[in-house]
Amino acid sequence: MLDRLLAFFVSRGRGNPLEYYFFNHRGRRMDKWQHYFEVYHRHFERFRGRRPVVIEIGVWHGGSLQMWKEYFGRGARIVGVDIDERCRAFAEDSVDVVIGDQADRALHAELRRRYPHVDIVIDDGGHQMRQQIVTFEELFPHVQPHGVYLCEDLHTSYVSSYGGGYRKEGTFVERAKSLVDSLHGFYEGKPQIAPELRPDDFTRSAHGIHFYDSVVVIEKRPMSPPKSLRVGQPSFEP
Repeated sequence: MLDRLLAFFVSRGRGNPLEYYFFNHRGRRMDKWQHYFEVYHRHFERFRGRRPVVIEIGVWHGGSLQMWKEYFGRGARIVGVDIDERCRAFAEDSVDVVIGDQADRALHAELRRRYPHVDIVIDDGGHQMRQQIVTFEELFPHVQPHGVYLCEDLHTSYVSSYGGGYRKEGTFVERAKSLVDSLHGFYEGKPQIAPELRPDDFTRSAHGIHFYDSVVVIEKRPMSPPKSLRVGQPSFEP
């Protein structure tokens, strides 16, 4: 029965190389919600074979480091970050492991120094609110202008033991919601627009925010004020 169940999931994953890899994986342990694979592949596929630098916060048993190395291909640099000293053993060709606490801003300064170009950040670390917020504040600006920032397991924003709560101020999901306001900052000064709306660094660097079940993905792109265009003949008087 177990073999038939596994075969079913493997066949389902054939259209997604990450899902297929996961269900065929016999290496080090990893733990993923199945619906994450579609999200990963949708936003990361364009980096395959292009030698990206990928930072993953949270190493655990090291299985996802193996998955990312296989997925992104030859020349990729995978950087795992974890507080557990035992994770040093997972360093290998194309995979670095950095030990430190993701809530420590000095750690992120060291990451920026060691890896001046970063294409993707995946935050799958401790999931505490301060950890997620500090990591975003320190690494999102450092991601290259056309890169991707992903934070997963956002449901911890609703779990009290992680510092979460329903619509609780100071959770990462509430911080992510507030970024939607920043995304609209270029409409400052338009008729009847709220005076609090102003462009900031996020407005100028984020192309889009994608919310999924327990995942938020921010795709970067240098942005400028939008242009309103109009063509064609009027059909009636104003």
